[in-house]
Amino acid sequence: MVLLRTLADRTGLTGALSQAVARRGFTPGRDRGRVLTDLAVMIADGGEAIADIGVVRHQGEVFGQVASPATCWRALDEIGDVQIRRITRARATVRARVWSLFDQVPAAWAAGREVGAGVVVLDVDATLLLAHSEKDGADKTYKHTFGFHPLLVTCDNTREMLAIRLRPGNAGANTAADHLHVLDEAFTQIPAVYRRHLLVRADSAGASHSVLDWLTGQDAKRGRRVEYSIGWSITAAERRAITKIPTSGWSPAINADGGVRDGAHVAELTGLLTLAGWPAGMRVIVRRERPHPGAQLSLFEERDGWRYTAFVTNTRAGALQWLEARHRAHARVEDRIRCAKDTGLRRLPSREFPINQAWCTLAAIAADLIAWLQILALTGDLARCEPKTLRYRVLHTAARLVHGQRRRRLRIPSTWPWASHIAAAFTRIAAIPAPG
Repeated sequence: MVLLRTLADRTGLTGALSQAVARRGFTPGRDRGRVLTDLAVMIADGGEAIADIGVVRHQGEVFGQVASPATCWRALDEIGDVQIRRITRARATVRARVWSLFDQVPAAWAAGREVGAGVVVLDVDATLLLAHSEKDGADKTYKHTFGFHPLLVTCDNTREMLAIRLRPGNAGANTAADHLHVLDEAFTQIPAVYRRHLLVRADSAGASHSVLDWLTGQDAKRGRRVEYSIGWSITAAERRAITKIPTSGWSPAINADGGVRDGAHVAELTGLLTLAGWPAGMRVIVRRERPHPGAQLSLFEERDGWRYTAFVTNTRAGALQWLEARHRAHARVEDRIRCAKDTGLRRLPSREFPINQAWCTLAAIAADLIAWLQILALTGDLARCEPKTLRYRVLHTAARLVHGQRRRRLRIPSTWPWASHIAAAFTRIAAIPAPG
């Protein structure tokens, strides 16, 4: 865990959080930036409750003085909408510094390469968080459960969580105002030099006039190029258009590696639909595939045995197969959400909505710390593994604290398979220039 805590300090995250939540005329007994960083590190380590800070607090020889659970509660209770906005700006400033370090790492942009070099990919999706008590904002969900319905944006290139908005359980999946809120926050998280070419991916919940018009308007800002690839509902108009596609109009679909995908084809519907009112240049692309056994088909699909899905994009160039494979990679956001739930999002600690929103922000910071650790300090399988595996192999490694020659040394067992990787990670983090 020292790796994550040191990384937060070396990148300037701890100091930036301290400035973000500082209050004029009030000097707390525990620096609030340090408290929030320790909470984020605890969440990254698998903590699910504020009381889990005791794992860090009771190792004073390693971590020094760490805030008590009561102080952590007070720190979260002090975070309101104003502090959230300040923390968001602080994260953007630190992220710009970290991304400048990414350019020195050959494998930094390994994910998302199928979309092309220099493209930053933002994936938008919502998920459900179950609540087992009467928490503020918890409500019935569309799946007949009880809890919350947060909306989040992740960066597919780096696996960071750029933005998250906690919403009541009955919040709509396609609420345009919420999509615009998280997208605007995510755009500000991208360093200015990397905003020249963005790709926004979402499922059909994001296919609204407001969202597409907003993205089209962003495309004209300061020479910025913003593309989108968003799911599209198949209605009666699309069904009629599909029946007009000749056999020669279907092209074989491809996998992410470029190989032909058996039993799948793609075609374009743009010229067969009336798209009045939608942004100019929007294309509608449909995919058909033989369903797996037991899949439920609509009456239209049962006629020919194909399962149809569609999406819209404003990308002008590129083969249909490539555009469809690029859109299908949006499925990786489900992995990001699953990992986020394993990193603090599964359980919200408080009955109070503002405290739970602050907790979600810390969970996003924890996801960032894990991503930064893997990109900047780890190699091989450790740079690609999921948080649970990273904890078993690195963060939870047993070691001895040895005193001698007026120094303290952390001795990792030489028989531990990843001991050399951990030692190298400490060296790489120590080499990061201290923030000015």
